[in-house]
Amino acid sequence: MKFNPLNILLITQEDILAGSSFSVSYLAKGLHQRGHHVIVAARPGSVLHDLMKDSEVTFEAFTIPSRFNLKAVTQLVKLVRKHKIQVINAQSSKDRYTTVLAKFFYRLPVVLIHTRRQVSMSVGGFLQNIIYVRGTDKIVAVSEGVKQSLISKKIPARHIEVIYNGTPKEKYQGIDPRKVEQLQQKFSITQGDLVIGCISRRKEQDQLLRALDLLGRPVKVILVGIREDDVLKEIRLQFKFPHQIFYEGEVEPNSVLNYYKLFTCTVLCSVIEGLSQGLLESMYLGVPVIATAAAGNLDLVKHGANGLLFPDKDIPALAACIHSVTEDKELRQVLISGGITTATDTFSIERTVRSYEEFYSRLLSSHKNLAS
Repeated sequence: MKFNPLNILLITQEDILAGSSFSVSYLAKGLHQRGHHVIVAARPGSVLHDLMKDSEVTFEAFTIPSRFNLKAVTQLVKLVRKHKIQVINAQSSKDRYTTVLAKFFYRLPVVLIHTRRQVSMSVGGFLQNIIYVRGTDKIVAVSEGVKQSLISKKIPARHIEVIYNGTPKEKYQGIDPRKVEQLQQKFSITQGDLVIGCISRRKEQDQLLRALDLLGRPVKVILVGIREDDVLKEIRLQFKFPHQIFYEGEVEPNSVLNYYKLFTCTVLCSVIEGLSQGLLESMYLGVPVIATAAAGNLDLVKHGANGLLFPDKDIPALAACIHSVTEDKELRQVLISGGITTATDTFSIERTVRSYEEFYSRLLSSHKNLAS
């Protein structure tokens, strides 16, 4: 179905190397390719700014010092009028407040949407419900898990639209076999090594380390996105087996995908995940995934079909999942095949972009009908 071109503003103040930044960049580029005029407003020099540099999407440097900053509100109004914005889609806390204030005080004739990419921890109460419900046309949740967390905070179900994150096939073309080989040498990986990977910010990685001794053999763990802290160090010092734990910290976006080629499996112990780009990347590249049976992981991972799930904090169950993925060859192949299908079809970026496009157009049409 062909939609009329829209003027869309995607705004976020988040400035971390995380899946949400990539998801916004994929959406912006996809909508642009579909013929829409897309503006991305974010902090100058931010991760998202860097991700937009090689695209044709318009980037506007925009900084919001605090939630109730009137100068930021007036700057946003100027930005909306400059680009004749029809749809504003805010992504993080500060820009959610700023966009509501701008629309309310200046009577902006726009559709205002807030996207929630992580399980809600703070929404609730009279004032916040006014801001998040009455102040917006809709709230997008990137998974049913996120939607249920919003409902638990008293956001009406009718006000929430679920649109899943997606992953673009183009980004996987950047994997460099030479860099993969260099990483194999760096970690002294040989055939037969059990290499467990996790590419994530600090999200319960201690559960993974606690499960290692239950595997009954030495293991190599590569943690991309974090450095060792006191909690993780204490666990390491109590190992019975000579496990090797490698902390890679933040890695440049164009290099992260090379790590998946080292992994026997990927483990994500997060309980606040909206819909994990790390799990999608692992699935796309044919690496079996293991995740906590919580939040958006339940939308993405179907136990025994495209990955394995374990109850939060059930360390023996996590160890059993790792053992199954590495020792049961038939199950492993089922999970690999199911994961590839999930990432390339069910959660493709094309499907995500089309869903947002239809959603924006439908809301805008309704908005115009109400105005007339």
